[in-house]
Amino acid sequence: MTQINAYITFNGKCREAMTFYQECIGGELELQTVEGSAIEAQCPEAMKGQILHSALTKDPLLLMGTDMIGPEGYTKGTNMALSLNCSSEEEINLFFARLSEGGSVIHPLRVEFWGATFGVFNDRFGIRWMLNYDKKLQGLP
Repeated sequence: MTQINAYITFNGKCREAMTFYQECIGGELELQTVEGSAIEAQCPEAMKGQILHSALTKDPLLLMGTDMIGPEGYTKGTNMALSLNCSSEEEINLFFARLSEGGSVIHPLRVEFWGATFGVFNDRFGIRWMLNYDKKLQGLP
């Protein structure tokens, strides 16, 4: 099965963001700091507590994040969205409520022309989410 996995740069907020996502979605969270990693000696002292790599896993879901910034610099969520296909009406409502808390709703949850419940918001970290639940894909009438 082909999957798309998101990798997000948080510019110093990775631990906070990934912990928040774990509280909302559940799953297992792994956080690796710069300190103790293979690149520790190459980084300034101030970076040692930053997250080099994180992974939140729950069943087939994999969300990855980092505080490391590439040479192009950091632009907060401008060209990215995370699409989360939910498995039930209860799940989409729960995830939408939890993840959008402290953020801004762009498109409230509602049944769209393709027959699925759909909603869009930016979370409190500036990341855009698109949530979708299509009961036909679940084999329901």
